[in-house]
Amino acid sequence: MDYESLGKRIRAYRKLFDMTQEELAKAVGVSCSFIGHIERGTRKLSVDTLVHLAEVLQVSCDTLLQDSLTCLVDNNSPRSEARKALLREIVSMLDAE
Repeated sequence: MDYESLGKRIRAYRKLFDMTQEELAKAVGVSCSFIGHIERGTRKLSVDTLVHLAEVLQVSCDTLLQDSLTCLVDNNSPRSEARKALLREIVSMLDAE
């Protein structure tokens, strides 16, 4: 499993709801430090924690676990502008098929 990608998706959804790590941690019942580790992909999380995160972020576990090109071109991603443009072009070509 790619915990870094999972963490990036969790961070993106948290920011979408304009939540801090502290707010998310409190809602899920874990420490703020643990949320930071999850978002960086440096710690594994249990299925229970994944389910709680999905509930709080109002997404399915599948959405958090999926690997998608759409996530790669997310504006919150720390990728270079050239790489983002290339990924957008790839997504556009795939959508056109």
